[in-house]
Amino acid sequence: MSSFVDERKCMVTRYKRAGYIHSRNVEEAILAVPREHFMDPKYTEYAYHDQPFPIPGDGRQTISAPYMYPVTYEPLKLQKGQRFLEIGTGSGYGAAIARELVGSGGLVVTVEINPETYQFARENLKKAGYDDVEVILGDGTLGYPELAPYDAVSITASTPDIPPPIYQQMASHSRLIAPVGNPGRYGQDLLLYERFGAESSKRKLMSVVYVPLIGKYGFPG
Repeated sequence: MSSFVDERKCMVTRYKRAGYIHSRNVEEAILAVPREHFMDPKYTEYAYHDQPFPIPGDGRQTISAPYMYPVTYEPLKLQKGQRFLEIGTGSGYGAAIARELVGSGGLVVTVEINPETYQFARENLKKAGYDDVEVILGDGTLGYPELAPYDAVSITASTPDIPPPIYQQMASHSRLIAPVGNPGRYGQDLLLYERFGAESSKRKLMSVVYVPLIGKYGFPG
């Protein structure tokens, strides 16, 4: 156990030096979440290695390399008490970090389309003490209107565009991050969208390679 804690601290120090982590909020959130609880048991010992690993599902699902989480959460600027929507629960690790960022007064909703991955994430979140995260089995491209609006949204799989239902569920002043583009070896653009009432902006953060988002407004299953 202590070795995992030490590895987590070393990882955070490494990411601060590399510029992935630059806010105290994100640093504390990542330090708080035991990534080892979100790994497939076959790969637990590699929890803090800088690479993705397979998780239960249809063969495409992974837990992303750990540096991708500060890359996602730093631009979203999640604050205590905010409402957050994640599309693509995966292992549940990202939802746990978000839960740390929004605090007990906030809300984290995460939607997963694959039943096996959904169950894996639910068990991981409960084991790690995050059983107040709302984990939904369903088509993430439809969002989750029952608990909208959301101050921030993260889409964790490549999407051809921002699904209209998700945009409609964003608060009037909100942020969304998503890998946009076709799946494949040429990758996608990780884009940050900011909504200001009736106006919005977007900018590219980096090039990435993500698995495809499956659903009505995503790619075929």
